[in-house]
Amino acid sequence: MRQKNMLADFLKQKRVAAGLSQRDVADKLGYSTPQFISNWERGVSHPPINALKKLGELYKVSADDLFEVTLNATVQEVTQDLRRKFASSKAR
Repeated sequence: MRQKNMLADFLKQKRVAAGLSQRDVADKLGYSTPQFISNWERGVSHPPINALKKLGELYKVSADDLFEVTLNATVQEVTQDLRRKFASSKAR
């Protein structure tokens, strides 16, 4: 079972707090569709680093806070992936 993605939740909360729609963010970042933003907020994909920096500016989030959330989310995902791989290798 997949745990909730910290980065996805953080991005959605900050976008909503900034009073922006997914379309607003997509337009400001130069994306043709808000689907990219939706995918990030659902944890389906991650924004590229250059987009994260722009998101921080749009959402008025410090670079340090954004870095910490991104780092923690990445560590969480890698840990889950390694546990899954380790468990499947023990079953063989």
